[in-house]
Amino acid sequence: MKGKVYNYLLDKIKQDGTINLVLVDPDSQHPERAGDVAIAAEKAGASGLMIGGSGGDTTVMDATAEAITKNTSLPTIIFPGNISDITKFADAIFFMTLMNSRSRYYLSMAQAYASVAVKKFGLEPIGMGYVVVESDVKTSIGFYGDVNEIPRYKPKIAASFGLASQFMGMKCFYLEGGSGASHPIEDEMISLTKQLCDIPLIVGGGIRDGKTAAQKALAGADIIVTGTAVEQAQDAYAKIKEINDALMNVRDEKIKKNGQKEFRRE
Repeated sequence: MKGKVYNYLLDKIKQDGTINLVLVDPDSQHPERAGDVAIAAEKAGASGLMIGGSGGDTTVMDATAEAITKNTSLPTIIFPGNISDITKFADAIFFMTLMNSRSRYYLSMAQAYASVAVKKFGLEPIGMGYVVVESDVKTSIGFYGDVNEIPRYKPKIAASFGLASQFMGMKCFYLEGGSGASHPIEDEMISLTKQLCDIPLIVGGGIRDGKTAAQKALAGADIIVTGTAVEQAQDAYAKIKEINDALMNVRDEKIKKNGQKEFRRE
């Protein structure tokens, strides 16, 4: 069904205020471990799984995605580092444009190469504007994507990319703080972007605990992405539940502070 996963995300955001998507990097764990994380994510109340990385190994991507989809009824969304991350073992794909890349490949060519496979596999494409914000660590996407990083304390630049994404017809906008970053996206950047944009705002990078997740939700994030924190946790279930519980605890305050926007459905 057209827009099934996207509409599901909108319903969850309306219900919960801010939702958590757990990111699984095929390069960081064995497929069996990825399947266990999927089970933990559903049990702990996560809203979905994202899968992707920058390794470029199609075989590993397929095996990981298959292990996840066999172990959960939650939607699985591809978060592609490149066209090699496209797999039939998923429900949808963030069909994204790296908005602050200097490379024509990541601005339009990769999307053209990927489009036929996305259609062939019956994946639901969810158009997404994606930007990488200045980080204290060098990210894989920053290296491969030839990114002109947004200065961390220049919120207007990030917000303008978000608004441009909306005007270009994207369904959501992602502020990326960097995998493994010690500092998450600044609250001011999230808040200004939220004020200007009428599409769901995704925030990831450096969110390692419930307190930080709640803080970013109150700043205006509609979707929190957690990856490294779950990968490194001895108890994936406990870490995901900690983050989800924190988001639910600030639900009413977040909606009161930011309003309850009605996003356009498919």
